[in-house]
Amino acid sequence: MLRSSIKRLYLINPQHHSRSFIVLSPLYKNNNKQADNGDPFPNLAIRHSTALETSYPNLPPIPRPNESTENKRRRLTYQSRKRGILETDLLLSTFAKTWLPTFDKDQLEEYDRLLDEPDWDIFYWATHKKPVPERWQKSKVLEMVTEHAKNEEKKVLRMPDLEVLKN
Repeated sequence: MLRSSIKRLYLINPQHHSRSFIVLSPLYKNNNKQADNGDPFPNLAIRHSTALETSYPNLPPIPRPNESTENKRRRLTYQSRKRGILETDLLLSTFAKTWLPTFDKDQLEEYDRLLDEPDWDIFYWATHKKPVPERWQKSKVLEMVTEHAKNEEKKVLRMPDLEVLKN
């Protein structure tokens, strides 16, 4: 069984007229022939499960009880830029640049909770590609993000520059 999973790659060196080989073995060996559908990581099939509401892990937010308002504003600005998905990065970073300086403490808290949601969900809710769940139906902040996503002024959006802190 092990022999069948090892592949040999022969390299011919024309200068020395010699042969050498490298043994390559698969990174993950799937012993379950029934589940072999081309997925190189079949044990991660849970990500495709219909039993889960979302394919994203539900990690609890990090509590920050003593965070100052200005530090929260800075953190949210950074988290708006570094989401991992370019579309959401662009949408939220330009939103944060425009609106976070004017947000009060409650709005900052609501925006912080919104950023705990998966990137694609935020993007799809803001662009009306996916229905907004009940818990966000009355959110004024999500409503503002949705308005911002319309880009009615037809501006060419780019990632805003980061603020340089002076000590």
